[in-house]
Amino acid sequence: MDFSELWAIFGPGIAGAVFGAGWWFWVDAVVCSSVTVPFLHYLPGIFASLAALMFNCVRREDIDHSPYEEGEWSRLGL
Repeated sequence: MDFSELWAIFGPGIAGAVFGAGWWFWVDAVVCSSVTVPFLHYLPGIFASLAALMFNCVRREDIDHSPYEEGEWSRLGL
C-alpha cells in the first residue's frame, strides 16, 4: 500500500478526531471558564460546528461527480 491509499482509508478518521478534539477543548474552555467571555470569542466554535454539520450533510457521491463528463461541453467535443 502506498501513502495515498493509506491516506484515503485513515485520513477522514484522523481529520474527524482532530476536529472532535479541538471542538471538545473549545466547549470545555467555554463551559469551565470563570471569566466572562464576549460573544465574539464564541464565533469560531459556532462556525466550526456549522461547517461540520454542512460537511456531513453532503453525500460522497454528490462530490465525486465531474460536471464535464456529460452535458453541454461533451456534446461540443471539447
